[in-house]
Amino acid sequence: MCGIGGFVDYEHDARRYAAAAERMQRSLTPRGPDAAGDYQDADAVLVHRRLIVIDPDGGSQPMYAPDGNTVLVYNGELYNTEEIRKDLLARGHTFRGHSDTEVLLHAFLEWDTDAFERLNGIFAFAIWQKKERRLVLCRDRLGVKPLFVARLQDGIVFGSTIGAMLCHPAVEPEVDEDGLRAVLLLGPARPPVSGVFRQIDSLLPGHYAVLTPEGYADRTYWKLEAHEHPDDLETTIARTHELICDAAQRQLVSDVPLACFLSGGLDSSILSMLAAKTYAARGETLHTWSVDYRDNDKYFTKNSFQPNSDNEFIQMMVDTLGTKHHNVVIEPDALCAALLPATDARDLPGMADVDSSLLLFCAAVKNGGTTVCLSGECADELFGGYPWYHREEILFEDTFPWSRSVDLRLGLLAPGIVQNGAEFVREHYLATCRRAEKLPTDSKKDARMREMFVLNLDWFMATLLEGSVTQGYRSLESSAPVYSSKV
Repeated sequence: MCGIGGFVDYEHDARRYAAAAERMQRSLTPRGPDAAGDYQDADAVLVHRRLIVIDPDGGSQPMYAPDGNTVLVYNGELYNTEEIRKDLLARGHTFRGHSDTEVLLHAFLEWDTDAFERLNGIFAFAIWQKKERRLVLCRDRLGVKPLFVARLQDGIVFGSTIGAMLCHPAVEPEVDEDGLRAVLLLGPARPPVSGVFRQIDSLLPGHYAVLTPEGYADRTYWKLEAHEHPDDLETTIARTHELICDAAQRQLVSDVPLACFLSGGLDSSILSMLAAKTYAARGETLHTWSVDYRDNDKYFTKNSFQPNSDNEFIQMMVDTLGTKHHNVVIEPDALCAALLPATDARDLPGMADVDSSLLLFCAAVKNGGTTVCLSGECADELFGGYPWYHREEILFEDTFPWSRSVDLRLGLLAPGIVQNGAEFVREHYLATCRRAEKLPTDSKKDARMREMFVLNLDWFMATLLEGSVTQGYRSLESSAPVYSSKV
């Protein structure tokens, strides 16, 4: 995890906000405790905070093109770095180090914005071209890495966090009616394009934006599409196996200690198994981490999300894989005390004890010597692990399946706090359903499953990813605990 930020001002000298740039960079320190850098000219200021995972010496940022005209600040990881590097070498490019940052920069120099569809990874980055006075912003396909923007009359402010955005004096900490309704009625989720604060938007996943003195354009380089599935069951299983193995192997590249979260569920167990095999092949032992709560064995009760306690399955996997396992037990008082720091890390009200437990867990992992962790987060969204995927009475409910209490929420508020609250929630729900592509051959259930997938992708998964990234970076990656979210 790293942190990026900056601003462009075509009317005035951007360097007049040098103090704001310093505050922005300082606010991003938890995302990147290892190094800092900045770039400034009359039009643009870019700042960067770095967590070192790959190529400590060759991956410093901002990173400059050989001619000095193009500057990159980047947060993320490319999983097809070597494939792109090989292609660029064949085209005459040379490299000083082995970082994915340098490969990304040269890919842009070779293909401009057409490079983005070639990228396999999780990322958010900004590229400034000084002579052209052109800023390019880009975000990964599923929005694992955050990127916020605020359009100004003569430029733009951008950053990895809402807190960084608010360091610029032109971005006011004002929550308008839509922001208030989002927090009170849709929280902990937020609309995909919303930054809750009045001027702040989120660059959508799979999008890039280009700013020049002539104007601003937001474009799509990837979107989810509906296609017929031509494969039989056996071929589908083989292809799924191939994709999961490939994704796991690509995320095991690290120049710093790496471990796996292990809950005993299918998702984390599969990833831990694949990682353990890779480590064993080179004579090393994988470290795994799990979390529990004091007296959980006494008070655990089954529910539709967690029908069994984790512990027996965790031990089964540890015994089978032979990992060096660490179990973190969280005390109730500590969990409560971490609620406000967890909210502060997210910059918004979030998932309460889910966030605070992750904050404490990642702090313990960091203190145990690990900087990067693989987790099975979001497999339920992708593989239909939630009750509303397979229980038709929930699947066909005409609302967000995890947020069916709008009337209850409204009943907790004094009259007049929000207007048209139910209509606000309804319109966001319907707009999401309309974004789901369907096929003429879809049955009623197939069509609804496509809608449900997009609802989960744009809302539920986005909220979990935001929690994983924000709580993790405050713990697994920072010197007072940070997190490199690899999902």
